[in-house]
Amino acid sequence: MSECTVESCTVETSDGVKLHTRLFKPREEIKEELVVVLVHPFSILGGCQALLRGIATGLAERGVRAVTFDMRSAGRSTGRASLTGFAEIKDVLAVCNWLSDTLSVNRILLVGSSAGAPIAGSAVDQIEQVVGYVSLGYPFGMMASILFGRHNKAILESPKPKLFVMGTKDGFTSVKQLNNKLSSAAGRAETHLIEGVSHFQMEGPAYDAQMVNLILEFIASL
Repeated sequence: MSECTVESCTVETSDGVKLHTRLFKPREEIKEELVVVLVHPFSILGGCQALLRGIATGLAERGVRAVTFDMRSAGRSTGRASLTGFAEIKDVLAVCNWLSDTLSVNRILLVGSSAGAPIAGSAVDQIEQVVGYVSLGYPFGMMASILFGRHNKAILESPKPKLFVMGTKDGFTSVKQLNNKLSSAAGRAETHLIEGVSHFQMEGPAYDAQMVNLILEFIASL
């Protein structure tokens, strides 16, 4: 038997998009009042909340509630995806506001994977309840910045604690590019590099347990 339960619901955005959302809860004791909201990779390339199920399950099994959701146009969510991820910021805001209003959650950790990282980063300072941010493979590189570069300023200027996790063989961002970007970041900005791992390899289930441990360690430091 799984050590967590999963509840499905629909969250509506400010512009009327209906998001298919899942809340992962510990079957036993909730050890942490903070809730982790996971933002999936680029919808246009097949990104969906199912890619983050392993991390969400692992967190719930360790006593921390987690939320996944399909951004607009992904999975069973309505609406149309945007190329630059700016419409999807509304999706992140809607889910966080739903947690705050419906479950009275007052501490949220935003975790973004791949293109979900810049989208989540743009939402960090728009939500009072967000107390920290974790990026899994932020696409800082030149080609990715054509689509997502306008998001960078928001997270780099945020004073909230930040952790950037990346494989050293990430094809979208080099270690040098990551370090250059973070050299001007406000507040606490940490990195965790996984040696020899590529961008999409890190998104695979083989690394879910490691991602869970890194997220839990970061939560403990907040």
